[in-house]
Amino acid sequence: MGKQTIRQALHQLTHHTTHSDTPALDAQVLLAHIIQKSRAWVLAYPETTLTPSQQKSLNQAIKQLENHIPLPYILEHWEFYGLDFTLSPDVLIPRPETELLIEEALHWLQTHPQKRRAADLGTGSGCIAITLAKHISDLHIAASDISLAALKIARANAEKHRVAERIEFIHANLLADNLQPTTLDLLAANLPYIPTQTLHTLDVHEREPTLALDGGENGLKLIGRALEQARRNLARGWLMLFEIDSSHGERAVELAHQHYPHANIRILPDLTGRDRLLRIEDNLCKPD
Repeated sequence: MGKQTIRQALHQLTHHTTHSDTPALDAQVLLAHIIQKSRAWVLAYPETTLTPSQQKSLNQAIKQLENHIPLPYILEHWEFYGLDFTLSPDVLIPRPETELLIEEALHWLQTHPQKRRAADLGTGSGCIAITLAKHISDLHIAASDISLAALKIARANAEKHRVAERIEFIHANLLADNLQPTTLDLLAANLPYIPTQTLHTLDVHEREPTLALDGGENGLKLIGRALEQARRNLARGWLMLFEIDSSHGERAVELAHQHYPHANIRILPDLTGRDRLLRIEDNLCKPD
């Protein structure tokens, strides 16, 4: 294909982002990335002709879209809670739903100023641990992941946001064996929670890492394991937060009650009203 204008390139990209709920917006974001201008600039100068280098990058991006590569992986970064995170196909793309977990954790930490030891299980890109550390300047976090490739991305993001000195990245399946007993005040996790059979029917399957999505037969396998492991690591007056599938509310509460029968347990809805966050709090916990 010969030289294209921005208008033509946007039309072509929109045609190739039909898997998205916002194809026109995605096309604008991607083209702005390619030509290293703002999205507003792209919209303001539709008759500008792409340079040969930009045209080459556009063609490469179109091939990636044709291979169903998600936009954030093509861009190699994505925004979460106002922070920009480097991404690769080794980590899950941060979702807006997870911001509910952040809001709840930050509120609790702000009202409990003596609670400053946390863990983020299945850290992936590091978006939870890094966002919490960025907003709570004296918070110390153990961030674990079973994937070494994911931990490499998370460490790079921590360095990028200048919080690496307060985050210990650990290669472990959930809680590390070497964590000191009764030291954690807060445990937060967005673990894989999609039931295996359901995952195979979803568009996200094989587009993002299965390891970060597959929650086992009922979707609660890893959350149940984390609840069991956490008992030895929790300090007095703890809080645990787990993002869940919207269909898991009642079963997640039952599972939490099995492990912590005397805790305060409830489900919080996301902005769409769907069950999204399992909140488990030590019933001895009161603001300091």
